[in-house]
Amino acid sequence: MSAPLRSLEGQDETNILREIHSALKGLRFGAVEITVHNGQVVQIERKEKFRLQAQNTNKTP
Repeated sequence: MSAPLRSLEGQDETNILREIHSALKGLRFGAVEITVHNGQVVQIERKEKFRLQAQNTNKTP
């Protein structure tokens, strides 16, 4: 069951959803955390991980 989002400091549901969408856009590895306090979205945090491939140190001539 989902409840409608309440406005937060002049932001309406559309703006909050836009911010969430923006945080998700282009994210390949990571997480988006939405913090709710008293029934209102108070923080959207994006945690992104970058996977680095190890370089091959055994070079063959």
